[in-house]
Amino acid sequence: MKALSSKAESGLLKLSSEAYPQSTKLEHRSTSDSGPLGADVHSSDEDSAPGLDDFSTLSPYERKRLKNIRENANFFASLQLSESAARLRGMIKKRQPPESKRKRPKKKESEIGCRRSMRLLKVEPLGISSPSAEPALEEEGIPLLPPGPLEMIPENQDDSSELLKASLKTWAEMSRMSNEKTKKGLSSVKSYKAYLSGMVVSEATVRKVTKGAISSVAIHPSEVRTLVAAGAKSGQIGLWDLSQQGEDEDGVYAFCPHSQPVSCLYFSPSNPAHLLSLSYDGTLRCGDFSSAVFEEVYRNETNSLSSFDFLADDASTLLVGHWDGHLSLVDRRTPGTSYEQFFNSSLGKIRTVHVHPVSRQYFITAGLRDIHIYDVRCLNSRRSQPLLSPTGHSKSIASAYFSPVTGNRVVTTCADCKLRVFDSSSISSQIPLLTTIRHNTITGRWLTRFQAVWDPKQEDCFIVGSMAHPRRVEVFHETGETVYSLLGECLVSVCSLSAMHPTRYILAGGNSSGRVHVFMHQESL
Repeated sequence: MKALSSKAESGLLKLSSEAYPQSTKLEHRSTSDSGPLGADVHSSDEDSAPGLDDFSTLSPYERKRLKNIRENANFFASLQLSESAARLRGMIKKRQPPESKRKRPKKKESEIGCRRSMRLLKVEPLGISSPSAEPALEEEGIPLLPPGPLEMIPENQDDSSELLKASLKTWAEMSRMSNEKTKKGLSSVKSYKAYLSGMVVSEATVRKVTKGAISSVAIHPSEVRTLVAAGAKSGQIGLWDLSQQGEDEDGVYAFCPHSQPVSCLYFSPSNPAHLLSLSYDGTLRCGDFSSAVFEEVYRNETNSLSSFDFLADDASTLLVGHWDGHLSLVDRRTPGTSYEQFFNSSLGKIRTVHVHPVSRQYFITAGLRDIHIYDVRCLNSRRSQPLLSPTGHSKSIASAYFSPVTGNRVVTTCADCKLRVFDSSSISSQIPLLTTIRHNTITGRWLTRFQAVWDPKQEDCFIVGSMAHPRRVEVFHETGETVYSLLGECLVSVCSLSAMHPTRYILAGGNSSGRVHVFMHQESL
């Protein structure tokens, strides 16, 4: 009897261990401690089970607990969990098909791990050219114009041959500028300010002259008529005769002698009927009002041109600056193609070139962050050493110009929001810094950069555009004091570039939409 009950107990414990492993361990420990307490669990049925007298020592709780264990074991045995678990284990052990591994693309060596500001890295964006950045000689889709003279044919006039001929004849017969009036004594700042206060801008003195942004401005030195020339970034040159009043298009002629921005524009000092223009496309042309032709003065198909100035008073020789730092001395007196001498400066780039008004053997250049003064007699084809190299500019320089009468001052425009005035009265030694003027020169990407220029009539005052509201053109004294601010209701945009008439109180300012704003006395219209 004891052998049978031990066998039954082992079978019952085995079933219960499969169902409740943790509880089975506990129960097994309990039964082993109690000895024969659980021997007849399988054969007993509460009080009526046979052989119960042998377990009379069990409490009701123990008997009920053993009954629950037996019932649970029977229930889980009916579920056949062991067979289901065996089948699942067999399914898991079956070999699964290998996964198709995708080949990951190899990481490019030039790929940057994280995004970084190209502006802070001082790297130009790929495929995007900034309007203020240095140009390429021949951009994609902008072919160079053919060499040789180009006929003056306005793009904005259809049937204007007779009107254009009459205008060209009038411009050619304009009286030349009298240098005597300019060489007289300078006006006092008080009287100069009074003259400026009488200059106003009106709807009649605002006109769209070119298609694109204006990159250079010049005023004809005539005493009787007002003729303004504007060079555009599209390569256009617009001429506006304010003496022709009428419809909106009257008095405006737009020509296209260049294929890229016109960065420099001057009327010839010896013959104002000649308008000389320099462009990024590597050409320098002369618009002759008498022959109605844009003659080609100089051409360089390998280097892009940035600026030029007249080396001689009679405009027979020119000094041309290149974007890559080279210089060219062009002699217009040679028949046919102009004679050229090629020099290399000590600058990596040249933005502006300006010749001293008195000692014309000296000239000043504005580079990236330096201004250099050279002696033209000491230029070298390999590397020319400057006479002086004033320092102090922390960012790129937009321009550097001598004062117009004596050349004793130099004004520079820098991207560090400062205008600087230097003392250039003694070039042989040093040119010390006299004045530093805080002025916002951050025009952004789509506006032409400011260039502070001297008033040809006033040796000690210069003009510069402004970002202030309301929009204005500022006039500063060399000491840094603001002399006057030219503004008006019709001036609602930024005039980046300005030019002053050499003898009359007329100022022309150009903006980045091709409009010219002219400040003048009402009686001058």
